[in-house]
Amino acid sequence: MKHALSLRRIAPFAAVLAVAGAVPVLMAPATVAHASVDDDDHIAAREALRRGEILPLTRILDIALRAVPGDVIDVELDRHRGQWRYEVKVLTSTGRVREIKMDARTGVVQEIEDD
Repeated sequence: MKHALSLRRIAPFAAVLAVAGAVPVLMAPATVAHASVDDDDHIAAREALRRGEILPLTRILDIALRAVPGDVIDVELDRHRGQWRYEVKVLTSTGRVREIKMDARTGVVQEIEDD
């Protein structure tokens, strides 16, 4: 079963994580270009966060931007081979879009590729 969380409307997902105590401050609108979440996706994400299966989005974005500086334009949270994984797309200062695949539990960068 694949759960995907694509950031096209940040408010519902960030609100869920904030209520869960995971996001002390909401991200600035300029940081994420767009965000979205389906009802089932935010419930699954909240439960995974509560169980310690995933890191909060703020930590993931910090790790991603240290690996690839720029502007986050898309984030997905999904299950890959039974494990939660974040995929963060970053627009670099040179106009290149890079995709960072990360272990959602540990934040370990697994792959960085051009998108």
